[in-house]
Amino acid sequence: MKKSRKLAAALLSTMVAVSALSACGGSAKPAESAAADSSKTEKTETAAAAENMHIDVIAKGFQHQFWKAVELGTKKAAEEFKVDVTFQGPDNESAIAQQVEYLNTAIAKKPAAICLAALDTQASIPSIQSAMEAGIPIIGFDSGVPDAPEGAIKANASTNNTVAGALAADELYKLIETELKDASAPVRIGVVAQESNSQSIVSRTKGFVDRMTELCGPENVSVEGHDSLKNVKAGAKVILDVGIPAEVKDVDAAAVASSILEKSDLIAIYGSNEFAANAIITANEGLDKLGEGKVVAVGFDAGKKLLDAVRNKTFAGAVTQDPVQIGYQAVKLAVEAAGGKTVEDVDTGAKWYNADNMEAEDIKPCLYE
Repeated sequence: MKKSRKLAAALLSTMVAVSALSACGGSAKPAESAAADSSKTEKTETAAAAENMHIDVIAKGFQHQFWKAVELGTKKAAEEFKVDVTFQGPDNESAIAQQVEYLNTAIAKKPAAICLAALDTQASIPSIQSAMEAGIPIIGFDSGVPDAPEGAIKANASTNNTVAGALAADELYKLIETELKDASAPVRIGVVAQESNSQSIVSRTKGFVDRMTELCGPENVSVEGHDSLKNVKAGAKVILDVGIPAEVKDVDAAAVASSILEKSDLIAIYGSNEFAANAIITANEGLDKLGEGKVVAVGFDAGKKLLDAVRNKTFAGAVTQDPVQIGYQAVKLAVEAAGGKTVEDVDTGAKWYNADNMEAEDIKPCLYE
């Protein structure tokens, strides 16, 4: 009887131990499942937050094909990240007050973030302060928002325009190097810029002028024309003639380009964006100064008119940004900043293209019509 009781007690003890082990082993699976469910929940909540996110993109205008390509990039990002994006810009790139009005309207709607390519940072500062006070992160794109209050701009998606302008100078110099070295009298290189306020235009114009000065030798170069870059040197072998219209109007820019093209010592000319390049093309229509064996022209950006000029070799080539990537990266940065992530500037790059490489895989996507 005692043995029977002892056996029963042992069996009971074993059953209790097994039960306890089973309970411990079983409890691990629900814990892992709970962690997985929590992770899924967090991802679902993040996705839901992104889907409800609204981002305002305020460009410099709509008149250039460049901005339409940027808008295409914002749409691609909006689709990928499942956010709502509004893209708008003033009637032209002189309409500073109109852009500020768009910015104020956007801030009043309290979007998750704003992407801004400022026409004039100083005019936008009160609005930028308001956005900061409202906790709305701002992402700069294209020329960004230079000299904005510290902490207002979380990051920029843009081309390094100084480097891109220097690239145009490097490529042009290769094309005219022999002529420069063989010149028995001073020669002139024209530079046409859209205006002297926008940081992107200023940087790629100055980037070109500085690099060309370096390539030709600072002691040999006199920078003349517009006061913003003037550095006149008597007896210089190379004259960099900078022309900027008083207003951002096609007719004014074409007149500036014509005045440079008509000079007999001109051997080359550079247009620092689509607008400036188009002005040179328009001016040439009545002068026939450009093309193979004539004045060498190079541009910046793309657009149908400039692309046609490169194809028919009226222009030797041009530097292109990647406007689709600019728009895409701006929205991507905005989504991340709105989600509380720390973001950094993105250089969206620049490439040289000519009639020979326009169909190349790395070039073609950047050549917007």
